[in-house]
Amino acid sequence: MRTSLALIALLTLSACATGTVGDSQYQRELTALEQSCRDRGGVLVSTGAITGHPGTEFACHISGPATRIDR
Repeated sequence: MRTSLALIALLTLSACATGTVGDSQYQRELTALEQSCRDRGGVLVSTGAITGHPGTEFACHISGPATRIDR
């Protein structure tokens, strides 16, 4: 019984935290940021910040061999 109540409470809270159904502005920005990072050969990593803006909450981590920049 307690498990069911806890599960219902968690589902209710998670529903409130997600906001509206569908793509939010945050999700669109995050998707664009992720695609841009992937195009450069990187992966998004959390910065630890909670700001509501994906550009400050995530950084693009690009790993691999170092390259020379021709000048």
